[in-house]
Amino acid sequence: MKILVIILGLILTILVILWGVMTLGLSTNTATQNLDDSASINVENIRSFEDCVATGLPATESYPRQCRAPDGRVFAEEIEPLPTYTNASPDMIVVENPHPGGVVGKEFVVTGKARGNWFFEATFPIEIVSPNGAIIGGSFATAEGDWMTTEFVSFKSEIIDLPSAYIGPATLILRKDNPSGLPENDAFVSIPITVEY
Repeated sequence: MKILVIILGLILTILVILWGVMTLGLSTNTATQNLDDSASINVENIRSFEDCVATGLPATESYPRQCRAPDGRVFAEEIEPLPTYTNASPDMIVVENPHPGGVVGKEFVVTGKARGNWFFEATFPIEIVSPNGAIIGGSFATAEGDWMTTEFVSFKSEIIDLPSAYIGPATLILRKDNPSGLPENDAFVSIPITVEY
């Protein structure tokens, strides 16, 4: 039995050594190939992650993905945050300003367009919420045209005035006006923003 364990140990050791040699050989070849390929790349034309990947350089499988230029610069993929729709869709409401991930001041205005049935009496509520869920500001958006339609109607909010002490991430929430109060009629779009100045 001891001999069998020793033989299995030796076989396992040999396999590990062979695997290491093969892996080292493959990674050396790949590194050499990448160096050879990068010699023909004009690094002056690489100014972004997209430029870097377009030259054929590999992107890491990280979040966000990254691409390293031959001169050592590292470019990270810019990931644009998206609005979150709850019982809604871009076919019901579109926010034109601020953009998702946008930076706003202590005072700002929200503009966009929404279907007429998003409004009630030509308005709908807007809230600004901190990451811990506290409402730090609010306002109403008003239709800039006839809201008694199923078509898109442009809207503009009153000036939203946030507390002067608040700086940081927040969520802008545009709620469908729901005079019935029934939960099944609730709908909203949430947009990540950053309050800075």
